[in-house]
Amino acid sequence: MTLKQKIYDHYLQKINDRITQLQQVLADLKESGSNETKSTAGDKHETALAMLQIEQANTRSQLQEVSDQKVKLEKIDPALSAIVIVHGSLVKTNRGYLFISIAAGKITIDHSTVIALSPQSPLGQKLMGLKAGETAAINNTVYIIEHIE
Repeated sequence: MTLKQKIYDHYLQKINDRITQLQQVLADLKESGSNETKSTAGDKHETALAMLQIEQANTRSQLQEVSDQKVKLEKIDPALSAIVIVHGSLVKTNRGYLFISIAAGKITIDHSTVIALSPQSPLGQKLMGLKAGETAAINNTVYIIEHIE
C-alpha cells in the first residue's frame, strides 16, 4: 500500500468515525428530548426543550459539514498521480507532506508528518498547478515542491 493510500484511508476513517460520533450524539439528544416531553415543569421544561433543540441544530450542522468533507474526500482516487498539483495530490515539500484534499489537520504515518489542507486554503491556492522544483511562499515561509504523487 502506498503512502498516499495509507494517508487517504486514515483521513477517510477519521471522517467516518466523526460521522458515527455525531449520529450517536443526535440519537442521544433525540432520546433526551422525548424524555423531556414527559416532564411538565413549566418554564424549566420550556428552557430545557429549547436548549435541546439548539444542541440538535448545532449537531446536525456539524454532521452536514463532516458529510460534505467526506463527499469531497471520496472524489479523490489515491491511485492517480499528476505532474502538477491538483485536488488529491500528495505533495512532498521541504517542510513535510501536504495532502491537498480537505482541511483535516496533521497526522503522522510511517514516520512522516502529513497535513491535509483544502485547495481553497491560502496555501492550497498557491500550490495548485505548480510542478516539482517550483516554490510557493506564504507568511514568510517558503515551500519547495520536491515530489508530487
